[in-house]
Amino acid sequence: MASHRHSGPSSYKVGTMAEKFDCHYCRDPLQGKKYVQKDGHHCCLKCFDKFCANTCVECRKPIGDQNVEYKGTVWHKDCFTCSNCKQVIGTGSFFPKGEDFYCVTCHETKFAKHCVKCNKAITSGGITYQDQPWHADCFVCVTCSKKLAGQRFTAVEDQYYCVDCYKNFVAKKCAGCKNPITGFGKGSSVVAYEGQSWHDYCFHCKKCSVNLANKRFVFHQEQVYCPDCAKKL
Repeated sequence: MASHRHSGPSSYKVGTMAEKFDCHYCRDPLQGKKYVQKDGHHCCLKCFDKFCANTCVECRKPIGDQNVEYKGTVWHKDCFTCSNCKQVIGTGSFFPKGEDFYCVTCHETKFAKHCVKCNKAITSGGITYQDQPWHADCFVCVTCSKKLAGQRFTAVEDQYYCVDCYKNFVAKKCAGCKNPITGFGKGSSVVAYEGQSWHDYCFHCKKCSVNLANKRFVFHQEQVYCPDCAKKL
């Protein structure tokens, strides 16, 4: 968002010429006429308005005491309008876009990203997950509403859970140790068989305890055995 400067009238020396002088620009005699002195030159009021006074970039008329300035360009306050809705911006907030200027409402409508949850414009900050924009306050755990920006979380069927809520309410329980399988840290690899799941470090032979992750095994009466121990059953 940009800001502009409110400008007042410039100060020039104004008087009535008693001596014989000509206008610096049009060379008309100034004797007995009002004139303006600027930068050591004398000019008639007409030439002053044309060549010396600040002029509005929109209407090209001389600037008075109600004007706004942005990066060296000056407008009458009522001439500084939104490029989209044409409403007067005046001394209000605005957004520059190339050579155009937009009021806050039009900028949000045309250019701002909109949060996928609340569909409102994201005017500052915000986060992106899987190429979709969110307000940080909208990207929260579906269970406890904890903010998830910058935190570990798990997505399940377009629902987002913090680590604790995922462990307590969503995660499958390991058939070996009975603790949640979160996919975080140790045990991020999972063994699944016949509708049951194990941490990879919990998937071992019931009898000799050798780990069977990524190895041949025998499943007998809801228990896991290595091939050698299975022969002894």
